[in-house]
Amino acid sequence: MQSVLLDPTDRKILDLMQTVPGINATTIGERIGLSQSACWRRIQRMRDEGVIRDQPVILDREKVGLTTMVFAHVKLTSHGRSNLSTFAEDVKQFPEVMDCYVVLGSVDFLLRIVTEDIKAYEQFFFEKLSQLPGIQEVTSSIVLSD
Repeated sequence: MQSVLLDPTDRKILDLMQTVPGINATTIGERIGLSQSACWRRIQRMRDEGVIRDQPVILDREKVGLTTMVFAHVKLTSHGRSNLSTFAEDVKQFPEVMDCYVVLGSVDFLLRIVTEDIKAYEQFFFEKLSQLPGIQEVTSSIVLSD
C-alpha cells in the first residue's frame, strides 16, 4: 500500500473534518483561508485517494438511550487465520458491537459494545457473544466516562 503525501493545508482540512462533525467545505475554507471550491477539490481528491473513507455521524449515546459502553477483551481457543476471520465476521453482525479489532497480546480481539444498560449488556453477553463458537475467555471492562 502506497502512502499518500499530504501538505499542511490537507492536514488542516482533515483536522477540522475530524473535530467538527458535519463541517462543510465553505466553513473549512473560511477557517483556513481557501475558497470553497479549492477546499472541495482537496476533499474530493482525498476521498478519491482513499485518505477519507467516511464521515461518520457522532451520536450522543445517552440521548438515544445507549448509556452503557463496554470494552470486551476476547480470547479464542484457536488462533488460526480462518478462526479469527470467522469470529470477526460473526461478531460484526451484532448491532451492539460498534467496533471490532484484532489485537496482539494476551487476547485476540477488542470489542467496543454499546447497550441501553448493564442488564442489556448481560443479556447480550449470555445470549449472543458467549454463544459464538471458539471463545475461550471474555473479560469485560465497563466505561465509566468518555
